[in-house]
Amino acid sequence: MKIEVASSAGFCFGVNRAVDAVYRLLEEGKKAATLGPIIHNPQIVSDLKERGVCVVERPEDTPPGAVLVIRSHGVPKSVTDRVAGLGLSCVDATCPFVKKLHDLARCAGEEGRTFLLFGDSGHPEVQGIIGHCVGEHYVIKDALELQNLLENNSLLANKPLTVAAQTTFNAQEWENTLKTLKKVCTNAVVFATICNATAKRQKEAKALAERSDAMLVIGGRNSSNTAKLRDICAQYCPTYLVEGADELPAFEAGTRIGITAGASTPASIIKEVLVTMAEVNNNELNFEEMLEESLKSLNTDEKVHGVVVGISPTEVYVDVGRKQAGFIPANELSNDPSVKPEDVVKIGDEMDLLIMKTNDQEGTIMLSKRRVDAMKGWDEIAEAQESGEVLEGKVIEVVKGGVIVLKGAMRVFVPASQATAARGEDLNELMGKEVRFRIIEVNRQRRRAVGSIRSVLREERKAAQEKFWEQIEEGQQYTGKVKSLTNFGAFVDLGGVDGMIHISELSWNRIKHPSEVLSVGDTVDVYVKGLDREHGKISLGYKRPEDNPWEKLKNEYPAGTVCDARVVGMTQFGAFANVIPGIDGLIHISQIADHRIEKPQDALKVGDIVKVKITDIDFDKHRVSLSIRALLEEQQEADDKAAAESTEDAVVYVSQESGVSEADEEAAAPSEE
Repeated sequence: MKIEVASSAGFCFGVNRAVDAVYRLLEEGKKAATLGPIIHNPQIVSDLKERGVCVVERPEDTPPGAVLVIRSHGVPKSVTDRVAGLGLSCVDATCPFVKKLHDLARCAGEEGRTFLLFGDSGHPEVQGIIGHCVGEHYVIKDALELQNLLENNSLLANKPLTVAAQTTFNAQEWENTLKTLKKVCTNAVVFATICNATAKRQKEAKALAERSDAMLVIGGRNSSNTAKLRDICAQYCPTYLVEGADELPAFEAGTRIGITAGASTPASIIKEVLVTMAEVNNNELNFEEMLEESLKSLNTDEKVHGVVVGISPTEVYVDVGRKQAGFIPANELSNDPSVKPEDVVKIGDEMDLLIMKTNDQEGTIMLSKRRVDAMKGWDEIAEAQESGEVLEGKVIEVVKGGVIVLKGAMRVFVPASQATAARGEDLNELMGKEVRFRIIEVNRQRRRAVGSIRSVLREERKAAQEKFWEQIEEGQQYTGKVKSLTNFGAFVDLGGVDGMIHISELSWNRIKHPSEVLSVGDTVDVYVKGLDREHGKISLGYKRPEDNPWEKLKNEYPAGTVCDARVVGMTQFGAFANVIPGIDGLIHISQIADHRIEKPQDALKVGDIVKVKITDIDFDKHRVSLSIRALLEEQQEADDKAAAESTEDAVVYVSQESGVSEADEEAAAPSEE
């Protein structure tokens, strides 16, 4: 028996990306749900189900707290709109090649072009693509159906067309349809959207089937691309589609068997088939060698030792002592998505790596460093949990319900209740920060590690408090951060210990709430006014002596000063007026007017600006006496004095003999004329 395995058999890029997205969510300790089966492979779907991943048919069916994963096939726009409207946490794992088709479908309608899509109308990928159309569109399964469409719709041939194909469409059938299209449609713009991996897989399968006595196609029966591989191979030799090793048919000795697999078939299933064939047919001496050779291209869990020989922004190139060129994608270097390759390794570094995928045709091996590091990390994490050791790591992500801390290659989930010293604090402030934490839970089976930052913060705070109380004395000055505000004052973190500034100590002016002076998060300079060591209470002073309004009054507004004041209050015995910010003086009812009034409201109202004279200041009792009457009386005296002086300037002299004034005589004198 001779066996040959197609080099491109197994997971394609898009499927691998989607499956990895689900397993990564599980690694982070999150609940996950997939919109439809994440992959058309029963073994993978079953494994995910055992790990708690559920399959839902509608976004509305997503379990509370679960992250919804959109599979590589993609979905209609109406579905993504519903996901957004429901406020669901979502990971869109739509294959980038399928995304391109979504854009083509949308743009065709926006540009007034008719969209023709070649594919299976019942396939989820096609349904998703059509769900992005905004204009006239058709789904066509083959060249014959295209011909019928054009005959029944004569106007279509002259319309502007945008033409594309399902990513897994049969490459040969695509060529046939294009021949018909080019003959009839003159305004068609054709896009090559069949996935390169699909086209390559189909081409390899055809060539392999032509030189084989029988073909095995491994994959799920619901998989479109697997079914197409079977149909292609069946044209050249007997072909069997199997989902696993338990469905293998019996082959006669000497049979040349070709093996390929669909894009949704994991390497582990292909290995299982090969190993089973070896056990059944172990009487052929050369089969073990052929099996080993076949497995080389599928060995995704082999460790190798490599040396870094080159670094680029997206990959690290490694010599692993084989003919293939080894490379590590940037996302397989570290679990921290923000780091650059040059931050992780340098040329000449040696390290253990895990083979992710071998491509003999291209002569490359895709490797992973972070997964090897993660394997080692589990032992360290487990030991840290047992010993209670305090670890250090970096917060690399804020997720629903907590944060992710990266310790080496390990992603440790810290719930919100364990992430900060007090509940309700903003988790986003932790992003990118180095933190100290303990491991409080390890579940290897679920690949989940849970940590606590709070337990370390509390211990550190307790130690800081003990040291603080040993050193603190009244009068000492501190710089602290406003932690919270209440109606009666502000609490300030002095570095492990809180002190309180009473509202009366916040300002020399009257305030109704501390928020008029301070905000949470403000940095303030304070001094210790009082200590209650027994109850652990600290009273703080905040007002600066140089801002004391009584000092300003003494220096700039001595008794006798005349100034403007605003009336701010009324009593039966007078009115209070604000002289300067922080100081109100009393205008006694007897000092409001220069005549008797029954009540202050007869002459004043709150808000009036009046000119007053400071008649007395009692600095000990903090009292200021003001008078409007004094100014009125002074004004009256000034007016009387001015009037008297004016009278003296106009004196009239009268003759004692006649009693006639000189003025009268002058007026009565005859004119010289």
